Amino acid sequence: MIACDCEVCRSVDPRDNRLRSSILVQSATTTLVVDSTPDFRYQMLRAKVRKLDAIVFTHPHKDHIAGLDDVRAYNYFSQQPMQIYANEMTQMNIIREFPYAFAETRYPGVPEIQINQIDMDSFTVGDITVTPILVWHMRMPVLGFRFGNFTYITDANRIDPDEMEKIRGSSHLVLNALRHEKHISHFTLSEAVAVVQELKVPNAYFTHISHQLGLHELINASLPAGIQLAYDGLSIQV
Repeated sequence: MIACDCEVCRSVDPRDNRLRSSILVQSATTTLVVDSTPDFRYQMLRAKVRKLDAIVFTHPHKDHIAGLDDVRAYNYFSQQPMQIYANEMTQMNIIREFPYAFAETRYPGVPEIQINQIDMDSFTVGDITVTPILVWHMRMPVLGFRFGNFTYITDANRIDPDEMEKIRGSSHLVLNALRHEKHISHFTLSEAVAVVQELKVPNAYFTHISHQLGLHELINASLPAGIQLAYDGLSIQV
């Protein structure tokens, strides 16, 4: 955190040095990203992502959409618009945040973006099937996504029973766990553990972690079997 001198922000453990939450999902032929964070450019450079087919959005908060302008590099090399997938609320916010990309008369070199609607039906990006899962970020509807046996959910503090059933049977679950203390719109660590245990997911990783949670090494060692903290650069093969 900017200007913070707590033990997590001063930690030399690279696992305590986190950028904003996003994941790269890759098959043999398709590469997509969930959310374009303010760190999107550096995340793509760090991971050496040379080809990107699509960006799938969870919700319109700034820490999940702000890096979208940098898709222009992928436009240049592919000579194709970037395919983005979002619900109507997120689409409206993206258009408001990046109006120059959607103007009738556009300056040369602005991002080329093709918007695709997400309803609640499964859809495909290349050879990757994506199943939306509706969760709640206080009163805001947010989308999690299931990719085969892998489910990704961030920015949630409530999941309705019908949507929980969409997660059940996953072999891997990534879920937000902000801190120990109660929060109005995010799962706490204990709440996230309870969700994993209720669903009996064998492999769970917690993300969207605040520095208030504590040092990675100490918190990770305290978690039940099959549950661990995620960290930047973590790679999971499913």
